[in-house]
Amino acid sequence: MHILIIGAAGMVGRKLAQRLAQDGTLDGKLVAKATLHDVVMPSAPIGASFESVLLASDFSLPGEAAKLLAGRPDVIFHLAAIVSGEAEQNFDLGYRINLTGTMELFAAIRAIGDGYHPRVVFTSSIAVYGAPFPEVIGDEFFTTPLTSYGTQKAIGELLLSDYSRKGFFDGIAIRLPTICVRPGKPNKAASGFFSNIIREPLAGEDAILPVSESVRHWHTSPRSAVGFLMHAASLDLNLVGPRRALAMPGLSVTVGEQIEALRKVAGDRVVARIRRLPDLAIIKIVDGWATRLDAKRATELGFTTETSFEEIIRVHIDDELDGKIA
Repeated sequence: MHILIIGAAGMVGRKLAQRLAQDGTLDGKLVAKATLHDVVMPSAPIGASFESVLLASDFSLPGEAAKLLAGRPDVIFHLAAIVSGEAEQNFDLGYRINLTGTMELFAAIRAIGDGYHPRVVFTSSIAVYGAPFPEVIGDEFFTTPLTSYGTQKAIGELLLSDYSRKGFFDGIAIRLPTICVRPGKPNKAASGFFSNIIREPLAGEDAILPVSESVRHWHTSPRSAVGFLMHAASLDLNLVGPRRALAMPGLSVTVGEQIEALRKVAGDRVVARIRRLPDLAIIKIVDGWATRLDAKRATELGFTTETSFEEIIRVHIDDELDGKIA
């Protein structure tokens, strides 16, 4: 099996590649080759038994997507994106990568023809939803995004469903919750503070909280996000039907509940490293986000996640901190 990961230098892309190296298989089939692509050069996963091809380019430019498909990968993970805050600040860049890049990729798959029919797993987002919300967002709730990022993801979902309907590929879009706790340095996502207020204090550093503790949001861990991708690549899509976008399961917690979970896991000394500094721009963006979902379809199809925010914190401590708290 040949796997292509677009966005392989990002946090989820790196973890997905490492999981594939660890397992050596996907959907019971041996992974023989992985093509790892990003706008910056990705790294090969450690200990992989398969061939790793590393590529760096801007896949939104004409002809670049076709190069990525030269080896006719069997499974394509499309993870590349300009994140929410940056897409809102840089309108042209967001549309070029998040929409034009997706269109170039889908068109390049179609152009191959000759019976080529890969599985395409597209990472969408709960940003496709927009307020006003019901108390719980169900699978029937419509998409009315209130950000450029959410709009770009919603368009990508529609394109994926149409290309799948026409038989150009077999696609599934997974609407990821906010991934928490993200390892590494803060990125430009408006949601970054949800991770920052956990990650930095655990590492012995101060963190800024730009919103009220009453803000509620929908979360999953990086470990679960990789699990979603692996499951989506293996799922019988006849069970999914024509609506190819699925909201993933997660945990609905307030910022205050996040902080209390951190207190239970790491104590008052670590929680004291969180400083309150309101940011009106972030507050405005967060006010339009989904807070609680009922991911019934995905759950029935076998997607799973953590059952408490304390568990999410412990996943971060185990996977990124070698079990140690500063």
